[in-house]
Amino acid sequence: GRGFAFRRKQKVERQYRKLLKKGRKVHSQQDNQFTDTYPEHLKHLYLAEEEMLKKRRRAPGDSVLSEEKLNKAVDGYGIYGYVCLVIVRIWSTCTFSHRSVMTEGKFKKKTSNQKAKEEYEKIKAERARKREEAEKRKQQREAAQRLYKQKKMEAYKILSKKTKRGQPNLNLQMEFLLQKIQQNT
Repeated sequence: GRGFAFRRKQKVERQYRKLLKKGRKVHSQQDNQFTDTYPEHLKHLYLAEEEMLKKRRRAPGDSVLSEEKLNKAVDGYGIYGYVCLVIVRIWSTCTFSHRSVMTEGKFKKKTSNQKAKEEYEKIKAERARKREEAEKRKQQREAAQRLYKQKKMEAYKILSKKTKRGQPNLNLQMEFLLQKIQQNT
């Protein structure tokens, strides 16, 4: 038979293959972890939320215009107007930054119940998708089987025809073979 070295070699090969398989699983999980994929049934909500956040980020540019208006209005009031302007600027920046932090905090923190619900919805959507795909495959397979049976039946009817004396009708068989050859070419 084969010696101990051969068995040792096989054992090492199995361990190596197992290690490779584990490495592939870890890489695929890490790749999936950092991609932003939204469930199809919730995608429009996530996109709307992103749009809203983008608009909020643009708000400081809008405040520049309002500051220019304030500068024009304050010019007539001297130092008192300048102090008011500084207070308004500080107040607007503080409230804006505070507001953005609060809203981002609200969107980032999710309770365990919310996470469980999202996970359940993902699983439910995945199951529904798989069920639909299986149903489509089943219908296609059934349609292909019906077509195959129909062709077989037609071929059987043509090939099983007999003459008056009970002999096979060779003319019909030759025509059938001719049609088959023409269809293939």
